[in-house]
Amino acid sequence: MGVFKRIKNVFIPTNQERKEITMDEIIEMFKGTNNLGENLSEITYFTCIKMLSESLGKLSLKYYQDTEEGPVSAKSTQVSKKIKTRPNPYMTPSTFLASVEFNRNQHGNAYVWNRWHKGNLIDQWILQSEYVTLIIDDAGLFGTTNDLYYLYEDPITNIKYKFNHKDIMHFKTGVSRDGITGLSVQEILHSTVEGNKASQSFLNNLHKGGMSARAALEYTGDLNKDAERKLLKGIEEYATGAENAGKFIPLPLGMKIVPLDLKLTDSQFFDLKKYSSLQIAAAFGIKPNHINDYSKSSYSNSEMQNISFYVDTLLFILKQYEEEINYKLQTEKQIDQGYYYKFNVNSILRADLKSQIESLSTGVQNGIYTPNEARAYLDKPKVPEGDKTYANGNIIPLEMAGEQYRKGGDK
Repeated sequence: MGVFKRIKNVFIPTNQERKEITMDEIIEMFKGTNNLGENLSEITYFTCIKMLSESLGKLSLKYYQDTEEGPVSAKSTQVSKKIKTRPNPYMTPSTFLASVEFNRNQHGNAYVWNRWHKGNLIDQWILQSEYVTLIIDDAGLFGTTNDLYYLYEDPITNIKYKFNHKDIMHFKTGVSRDGITGLSVQEILHSTVEGNKASQSFLNNLHKGGMSARAALEYTGDLNKDAERKLLKGIEEYATGAENAGKFIPLPLGMKIVPLDLKLTDSQFFDLKKYSSLQIAAAFGIKPNHINDYSKSSYSNSEMQNISFYVDTLLFILKQYEEEINYKLQTEKQIDQGYYYKFNVNSILRADLKSQIESLSTGVQNGIYTPNEARAYLDKPKVPEGDKTYANGNIIPLEMAGEQYRKGGDK
């Protein structure tokens, strides 16, 4: 209990003076290990995680407020500035979000510790997911009965740190048994991922062997085991390896090498490997064109594929991030006043320049955008009188239809 009491005083506010953890202690706490998981060596698995991580990293988080006139950009706060510029001294916002998303996909759960001091967000730190355990305090040992705590065990020092759930942002996958912790894709598709790794290992061994298949050595006579091993070892030195491809193999008189025919096409090796890759990608919500499979797509429909990727894959992920961020990084007063964080997805949905110009021009002409709002989409500066709304003069309300045909009109 002594250790837990000390950690409780560090991370959970009490009536007593709170002990502040130093930056040196934080660095020591988050040194961690370099074990990223063997499954990342499987190319499809790695590509999918890379795709999702970079997709999150390229999105900027905006701060808005709902008003009677509609959503408007909110004035920056200390918290919004912190997460927009530098979550901690060693990570940019892009790197930070990408790392969180990596942990979410690799382990099924990602944990971010928000370090507060007197209402100000000092910094944010990513906890190594594999060393975090969730605890439900049903006995009230730490203060509140049935409260949720996160126990983090430092993999180097084995020191345990306990965090209140209010200080941890928990991002999980969409597949969960209890709604509290998520399941990772590598847990769900263990056999499929292992099969793809085995097929890649098989190809690697073929390359190392100079793409030569198994062979039978025919000879007349009888050799003991030692002589047989020496003979085979001598032949393998000339017959295997990429450096020996296409070279002659010296054989003793009376011996003959008979290749055992190996055709990957006959065993549908590549078809099965492709099918397994598509299964892994589908589990991540990644479209075939994102793993370089263009058999059923083309450049002309890439824009629609990006929209599909956003709607089918990213929308749920972003909504979960926004809900957790809005709840954990804002006070109840701010939430009641309509403040909220939202990802700017324009970078994903952005079309080619010609389509952008046509779309924005139509929006300006029909009163949807002001000229300055349209220019902001293109990263252009404002122009004088550009905040006015314009509309086509030929458009009239439905109830006025036919008025233009009346002689003289109504007086």
